[in-house]
Amino acid sequence: MSGKTVLEIKNLSKAFGKNKVLDGINLAVQEGTVCGLMGENGAGKSTMMKCLFGIYAKDEGQISLFGKPIEFRSPKEALENGVAMVHQELQQCLDRTVMDNLFLGRYPKKGGIVDEARMLRESNNLFSSLKMNVNPKTVMRTMSVSQRQMVEIAKAVSYDAKLIVLDEPTSSLTEREVRKLFSIVDDLRKKGVSFVYISHKMDEIFEICDDVAVLRDGKMIFKKPVKDTNMNELISAMVGRSLDKRFPDIDNKPGEEYLEVRDLTTKYEPVLHDISFKVRKGEIFGIYGLVGAGRSELLEAMFGIRTIASGQLLVGGKKMRFSSSKEAMAHSFALVTEERKLNGMFGKDTIRFNTTITNLEAYKTFRFLDNRKMYDAANREIKQMNTKCVSPDELITSLSGGNQQKVIIGKWMERAPQIFLMDEPTRGIDVGAKYEIYQLIVRMAKEGKTIIVVSSEMPEILGITNRIAVMSNHRLAGIVNTNETDQEELLRLSAMYL
Repeated sequence: MSGKTVLEIKNLSKAFGKNKVLDGINLAVQEGTVCGLMGENGAGKSTMMKCLFGIYAKDEGQISLFGKPIEFRSPKEALENGVAMVHQELQQCLDRTVMDNLFLGRYPKKGGIVDEARMLRESNNLFSSLKMNVNPKTVMRTMSVSQRQMVEIAKAVSYDAKLIVLDEPTSSLTEREVRKLFSIVDDLRKKGVSFVYISHKMDEIFEICDDVAVLRDGKMIFKKPVKDTNMNELISAMVGRSLDKRFPDIDNKPGEEYLEVRDLTTKYEPVLHDISFKVRKGEIFGIYGLVGAGRSELLEAMFGIRTIASGQLLVGGKKMRFSSSKEAMAHSFALVTEERKLNGMFGKDTIRFNTTITNLEAYKTFRFLDNRKMYDAANREIKQMNTKCVSPDELITSLSGGNQQKVIIGKWMERAPQIFLMDEPTRGIDVGAKYEIYQLIVRMAKEGKTIIVVSSEMPEILGITNRIAVMSNHRLAGIVNTNETDQEELLRLSAMYL
């Protein structure tokens, strides 16, 4: 580590109308170091990075790279100057191959024709150098989210970047892949590559980062070596108050059995095999397992968007068989999907539209949609979910990831569902917003709603549930009482059928 400053941001400010998103930000990142960047959703982290990458034009301040002032006009220009970013919400050409995605916008040519042999050779060399087992000819759509995330990380490395921004890079990775990512980061750090590591996961910050900076409400609260701080100080800096505990009291009282999945087997790959469990009214039922274990597929089958080959779904003793999500919704089911950008929201529309889209009949007057009713509904959910925004007519894509998730949950709250299926509901959400969603889950359970929560985070699944079903290789490995189990048992069950 030479101590040379790679990135220096001085007095950076940015406003959208009257809303000042960044206010006099100062940050320096040294060569060969990993600087953690933390803050609640809406604190300004993404806006700061977008100013760096030329997506937004800054209002004030200066950004320097290796001591030279820069003002990139596009992400492409940033990449060409050795600055890369791996976004949490992956933006890839899913119907093209891995190597097509790696070389997008910079195809090597031979005699005026794309040189696919060179692409294949260089792709294989890249994955070999990173010790990744990836076939460059694989079509992206056939890969899991975690595999696509690793490809995006490899792509950043392929640009020979000197500064790489990682935005929630482990949100979709298995524990083994997290270890692999940390190994890659460590190897590159030793070669002088610098990182800005955006994450809400405290344990990762303390494990992989040299320094940590905290943003709150558009201001830089502090930046210091990781060894000189602790979890309580970081939480206090992020939320402006001390958060005494990570999870609320799980004091709901489950009632009678209400939902039953009996011998459920799905039709198409990946096939789920003979899944059976019962969930009570007012219960928070967790589903844990490694990435690819079949957790999301199970929720999709219950919600009518994955074909059931055999088995039964019973609600209140009555047999159900949904052929569409519309049928499931009509029977008081709701589903928060794992990938909010892909299938959880309409990115080109407003908060109001996204809040009301699942419940349009409720906002009609004389058979016509009533804008006032829709506006009031959006305002009601903004207030209930504590969503940070300017107005209901703001585009949902202008919100931070966590606030987008609040809008998505809010749209389902408008339908007052009795069975709430939640797939990674706090993925990419800061510690303060997570706590609010945990409180909402407990409150819904106390109201008698049946909650099923999928989570990859071990502390979360142990912190907010009454019971936990563990999936392993598309089978149910076991069901345990949360207060009678531990991480070791959950890991053992998750590996049962591997």
